[in-house]
Amino acid sequence: MPVAPPLRALIFDVDGTLAETERDGHRVAFNRAFAELGLGWEWDEALYGRLLAVTGGKERMLHYWRGIDPQAAAAPDAAALVAELHRRKTRHYVELVGQGALGLRPGVRRLLEQARDSGLTLAIATTTTPDNVDALLRSTLGEGADTLFACVGAGDIVPRKKPDPGIYLWVLQRLGVPARECLAFEDSPAGLRSASAAGLRSVVTPGAYTRDEDFDGAWALLDGLGEDARPARGRVAGADWSGVVDPQCLRRWAQVGQEYLSR
Repeated sequence: MPVAPPLRALIFDVDGTLAETERDGHRVAFNRAFAELGLGWEWDEALYGRLLAVTGGKERMLHYWRGIDPQAAAAPDAAALVAELHRRKTRHYVELVGQGALGLRPGVRRLLEQARDSGLTLAIATTTTPDNVDALLRSTLGEGADTLFACVGAGDIVPRKKPDPGIYLWVLQRLGVPARECLAFEDSPAGLRSASAAGLRSVVTPGAYTRDEDFDGAWALLDGLGEDARPARGRVAGADWSGVVDPQCLRRWAQVGQEYLSR
């Protein structure tokens, strides 16, 4: 049997994966932007959960608008309004993050630091805007947090959002690392499909809005990254697993994963 290539890079989604940003971050920011322009739109938690099936903030707003007023959403000035709403929403989100309203999910900081110290390359592949990524990283990891990541693929840097694989392919190209030597970290079905279509195996840790979704085909499906006092639980390469996700176990999993993918 051929020797599996070494694990060289970890590529992380942001919203729901690094931090639970959706309910108390993005949703609140959207509502503040809607109120500023007097639209009378209000996305409660349940509605926003359904809207998350549409990836990308501008795309999400346009989808919602088409559902409640398709004629207005098709007007010549609709795109400009969506763009202005998104600009205001981003400003509100950055303010919320700067106020410390959002924190990293358990185990994220530990894994990022351990991975860096063990020589693994770190990258980000997300549909959220670069400003949102930068604000979250600075708020949760401190100044210079962006230097943890060799590459940040974010926002409209590719023409299509997840589940299209474009953002992952863009990151892989800039890292210069083949997909078989990387792992993706995701929390949503769209993210999983995006990573899989780019040839990546994914460690999926569902969040508040995605824990009941179908992740059929996930290589690793866990309830979190785990800590010593509260180990993560789930399945990896078809087998039950419990423990703390760290670089050592990821390297072991990567070897097993090659066998799993070749079944």
